[in-house]
Amino acid sequence: MPLAPRLVSLRDGNAMPQLGFGTWQIANADCAAILGEAIRRGYRAIDTAQGYGNEEGVGAALRDCGLARQDLFITSKLDNANHAADRVRQSLDESLYKLGTDYLDLFLIHWPVPQQNRFVEAWQTMIALQTEGRLRSIGVSNFNRPHIELLVKETGITPAVNQIELHPRFQQRDLRGYHQRRAIRIQSWSPLGPGTTSAAIWGRALRPGGESLLDDPTLQSIAARHKKTVAQIIIRWHLDEGLMLAPKTIRPERMTENIEVFDFALDAEERYRIEAMDLGLRLGPDPLTMNDL
Repeated sequence: MPLAPRLVSLRDGNAMPQLGFGTWQIANADCAAILGEAIRRGYRAIDTAQGYGNEEGVGAALRDCGLARQDLFITSKLDNANHAADRVRQSLDESLYKLGTDYLDLFLIHWPVPQQNRFVEAWQTMIALQTEGRLRSIGVSNFNRPHIELLVKETGITPAVNQIELHPRFQQRDLRGYHQRRAIRIQSWSPLGPGTTSAAIWGRALRPGGESLLDDPTLQSIAARHKKTVAQIIIRWHLDEGLMLAPKTIRPERMTENIEVFDFALDAEERYRIEAMDLGLRLGPDPLTMNDL
């Protein structure tokens, strides 16, 4: 059994595993079996979202895994169409029912959706739900500094977590510095960057840096030095940088590979070489212009 991911403290006094398991693009019908396998292989933090359409499958895996609810850390995210106060509450009821639990460990606003401009209303409602005990921790996803500053100004409550796109080619160091000063934990999404399929998904196959990070010679040389895979090196880099992450895979052998990263660390020179890989290459939507409902 791989070593268990360590817990990191959140600003609200709670803690969550630094390394978890993501479920984006896992079909609802397949989710129970895939996630059940991930739990058997040591994962205890599970990341889903209302918009992923697989909360029922996640719930089935939680029900059948044989673990007590308190032994798992479950994150879901508020869909972009649910920012109105009544929809926050109603959609949370729906998520909890599908997941088969009466609380979430972490609930995030998935995107600020600036054109709609109701994320403060959503945040106010989530604060109330946290007070009621239905949410242990609350946070955001894909929020930039101005979005967070507005939340704090209007409510006085700072998010515990911000889940943002972050990988060796898009390291977001300025935004990370702000989060460190605010004591907001960052969880990286797309932590492995453009993989074997993601470049095509995001339409960046011909853009410089759009090729798979798994083929990058710098990362391959570091991997050879540690007798690890490139994916393990990237995951270890996130951990050594103090970032949280929840990579997704449907392959059991990759589940084990991704969690077997606690028996080594990168040295300063290796981390510097990876830092030099930053191209400012955003793969996903820009939070300033992402207004899809």
